[in-house]
Amino acid sequence: MFEYELHKIMHAELLRRASLERLAGEAKRSRRAARRTAREEGGRTVSTNGIRDRFTHAA
Repeated sequence: MFEYELHKIMHAELLRRASLERLAGEAKRSRRAARRTAREEGGRTVSTNGIRDRFTHAA
């Protein structure tokens, strides 16, 4: 009986750890997507004549 209770405790702990790992991965992916979106919305150049890096970012 003791082994079964120990097994249930270990199983619950493994499920908890797996849930935390998934949550951490989800947070990492959402931060990465937010940075990517901010970068795309910011634009790269001020001029529109095709010359890149003519002006630097204002902020």
